[in-house]
Amino acid sequence: MTNTNNKQVQAVIFDWAGTTVDFGCFAPLAAFMGAFEKKGIHVTDDEVRGPMGMKKKDHVRALTELDTVKQQFVDKFGRQPNEQDIDDIYADFEPMLMNVLSNHTDVIPGVLDLVSNLRSQGIKIGSTTGYTSEMMKVVTVEAAAKGYKPDYFIASDEVPYGRPAPYMCYKNAIELELFPLETCIKVGDTVSDILEGVNAGMWSVGVICGGSEFGLTEDQMNKLDVAELEQRKQVVRDRFIAAGAHFTIESIAGVTEIVALVNEKLQNNQFPQTSSIGGAN
Repeated sequence: MTNTNNKQVQAVIFDWAGTTVDFGCFAPLAAFMGAFEKKGIHVTDDEVRGPMGMKKKDHVRALTELDTVKQQFVDKFGRQPNEQDIDDIYADFEPMLMNVLSNHTDVIPGVLDLVSNLRSQGIKIGSTTGYTSEMMKVVTVEAAAKGYKPDYFIASDEVPYGRPAPYMCYKNAIELELFPLETCIKVGDTVSDILEGVNAGMWSVGVICGGSEFGLTEDQMNKLDVAELEQRKQVVRDRFIAAGAHFTIESIAGVTEIVALVNEKLQNNQFPQTSSIGGAN
């Protein structure tokens, strides 16, 4: 077992889509919108991205709880959405996502160099995701072929509850033999990721550019003028901080600096604040 007196970062636990692969997290976006459209219900990009990072069926449920969606159900069906509607929409969502998933597994620039750097320091690479184990069969194989293979991964349907519950982080800790948890850093691109890390008692880091909250392709981001780019970054940064993020970084490469900062804090007996935020569905 890992030394309980360890005061160095032992592991970084990454999210997948929008953090290490699929710049902008676009694979689930069209699938969610398409599944709701098949039901005759319109959801916007921003609405879909709001719960991103959650277990996908929980994500569908969260969207049906939006006032705009409830009103559309009332107008169309004379009632509010129910559990059967959630089952139906998810049943349409899953094959739509599976059909496009392999096209959205490119590794985000900077990830491979970062992982190599972390491993050179003896730091383990863990991962969590809102995807199911079936979805991850596609993502992990494609990502590995492109050079990215963490030491451990677990899917949202392999634990009692997905994000914001901390169970996937706990499974990483068990399988990678990580203790204490304040020597671990959780990195993700959604509010759900931030909550997961905080609830697990880890240092929680929000990555801004390339993520779902930012919501742009790399080309779209590069075409923004400086003022709009900074304004968009600040909006996402504020969301992460409001959710309890201990740090925010503009790109995944910033994890290197965070590791150094956390090591310094651990040496000074400073630990991440923890709270039970955003209870599990």
